[in-house]
Amino acid sequence: MAAMAACLVMCVSRGISQDAEIPRLRLEGVSEPGDGSRPVAQLLLEAPSGVPYRLESGSLRDDWRPRITFAGTGSNRVQLLEPAEVANPAGEFFRAVVVEDPLAVTGDHFATTDGDVVVHPVNHASFVLRWRDRMIYNDPVGGAARYSRLPRADLILVSHDHGDHFDTATLNAVRQEGTRIIAPAAVFSRMSAALRALTLPLANGAETNAFGIRIEAVPAYNANHPRGAGNGYVLTVGERRIYMSGDTGSTPEMRALADIDLAFLCMNVPFTMTIPDAVAAVRAFRPGIVYPYHFRNQGGGLADLAAFQRGVADLPEIEVRRRTWY
Repeated sequence: MAAMAACLVMCVSRGISQDAEIPRLRLEGVSEPGDGSRPVAQLLLEAPSGVPYRLESGSLRDDWRPRITFAGTGSNRVQLLEPAEVANPAGEFFRAVVVEDPLAVTGDHFATTDGDVVVHPVNHASFVLRWRDRMIYNDPVGGAARYSRLPRADLILVSHDHGDHFDTATLNAVRQEGTRIIAPAAVFSRMSAALRALTLPLANGAETNAFGIRIEAVPAYNANHPRGAGNGYVLTVGERRIYMSGDTGSTPEMRALADIDLAFLCMNVPFTMTIPDAVAAVRAFRPGIVYPYHFRNQGGGLADLAAFQRGVADLPEIEVRRRTWY
């Protein structure tokens, strides 16, 4: 505990006028979770508003590793990390760097052998990944305004034809020239001719490649979703495997997945998995990082993500990242 509290926190500022408040990054505290999982640190930033920052960690030998990109809010103290984001920071140094990329996408950074993937939750089942100069949209719905500050899509993945996953108006709003869409046949059949021209129907168990990304369609089904009508997807990006579940139960195909580095896992009742189902699935296929998503229940309440996290807390190789989806 003492070693963690002694880690240096520093801030680097670039591109800010001399009259602006100087950003300051500091360690707020380190806590020991009571459930036996790893210690966590919480960092706070005091910085001007309207400026994007990237939190990096390293050892002061020019080997800084991006952890998260976020927007400064100007509210004096900006909470960067929730518990479990920075685990075991003994011996690590941290800095906040001004991001000068006008197209920067906020979110967690996930390292691959060919550049970082940035994870940007949008809402419910919708999220965006940025990899190098490519934008990957998963189940975009909700209208154009929801995506107005994001670069348009290069690749769009649609899991199935329910309204919280598939919306033609939103697809038309986020696409651009050269956009490629991957979807099951049930979605393809409901598209306009213009959207069909951009779309490859992909059946359960099939695979394809787009923009250097391998895309595998995983069966996604349960009592509410007929087998064959929907896909989950596994993307291979820079030798890392990223799984997005779509709407599914804890299926044999999911539990048999291998070498998943990052997983987006649905958990809501009565439509997808219960918390015990989700825990059992994760304990079976052992992803390195899990993002619970699609966790609003039928009555409007949210699934008990703390219970999900407790259910895998004895597996130190699995990190659960709880983010804002609603």
